Amino acid sequence: MISNPFIKTILYLCSYCIYPFSFITPRSKKKWTFGSFRGAFNDNSKYLFIEVQKKHPEINSAWISCNKETVKKIRSCNLTAYYLFSCKGIWHALTSKYWIYNAYTSDILFCLSGNTTTINLWHGLAIKNIEFDINAGPLEDIFVKKTFKSRFFYPQVYKRPNHVLAPSEFYQSYFSQAFRIDKKQCISFSYPRTTILTCDENERKEFIRQYEPEETHQLIDELSKFEKTFIYMPTWRDSQKEIISSNLDLSTIEKTMQEVNGLFLIKPHANTIINDSILKNFRNIKLIDSKSDVYTILPYTSALITDYSSIMYDYMLMKGKDIILYLYDFEEYTKDRTFIFPFNENTIGAKTSTFNELIQVIKENKYSINIDDRERIITKLWDENGFKDTTSSLIKFIETL
Repeated sequence: MISNPFIKTILYLCSYCIYPFSFITPRSKKKWTFGSFRGAFNDNSKYLFIEVQKKHPEINSAWISCNKETVKKIRSCNLTAYYLFSCKGIWHALTSKYWIYNAYTSDILFCLSGNTTTINLWHGLAIKNIEFDINAGPLEDIFVKKTFKSRFFYPQVYKRPNHVLAPSEFYQSYFSQAFRIDKKQCISFSYPRTTILTCDENERKEFIRQYEPEETHQLIDELSKFEKTFIYMPTWRDSQKEIISSNLDLSTIEKTMQEVNGLFLIKPHANTIINDSILKNFRNIKLIDSKSDVYTILPYTSALITDYSSIMYDYMLMKGKDIILYLYDFEEYTKDRTFIFPFNENTIGAKTSTFNELIQVIKENKYSINIDDRERIITKLWDENGFKDTTSSLIKFIETL
């Protein structure tokens, strides 16, 4: 992130000078460019990219990242990746017809995106209002007021995608409104990242062996040593508060985990900054890097602890898993963000509003989800795509564009 406002302004001015030229470079339908936010290798685009690389050699696909270490790791898996600010990276991005990403064209580089067919896989089934459906809070300047400053520094937000992935009829209707596109542009396939959650164990282990770093292997091995594994994945607060140490009594969590023979994993949102030094003295609490891919780890956990994050809708696709909702700031949170549907009717899991309630629920093992509610929500929000691997169908669809 660039903190100096003068340098940032100069760089953006330069990018606006480059942008028109990206409309005239020849683009091939056989070249696909993939990327993710903050230069990471994760989320929906990662899983679709691997599928393309494995089974479609006729497509010249490449992952583009602004992080050299990410590029190095991807290449170690025998996958094609380029550093964004290299000649090969820029050329591939400039000559690819299809750009496939998780949030915005800035996942790759906005100023190179002219005349591309953009496919936004997005990063979750929304609970709260998103994008141009946001009507309050700190993001109001971008999506409601649309100030000159926001337009200048966030041009990727205003570039409408050609297609957005929406796994159900419900989300086709909602995403068309939030992204200001026609409902026909919202394509109904499952999220590629959910395949690793619902596939058989042998397939999952083979995927992890081929494409996951050693840190993930070690963590999965460690999880097997505990009777219970909880993973805390809070959503991002628009206020950008440091929400870990201020809303969790880590010493109490450590003691509780020892009592139940459990491990407490913390996976912060990619936009959340956390001081990892606060966790160094704990054995039963571990921090997962915010940029890492948590989906290969989720099948080996017992219960998800979250709040207003769409991760609960992915997590509930796995049978035998439980969910706890830690809603300590519900009233404050809903002042800045509103929900797209009644919250209580469309969420499952034990609802807790204080830290003491959270600990009590864990100790008393009172967090089993209601099976009927699970099936009702899956049917509503996923249609028939919840348990279907339609990644290959998504690839075929892109090839026809």
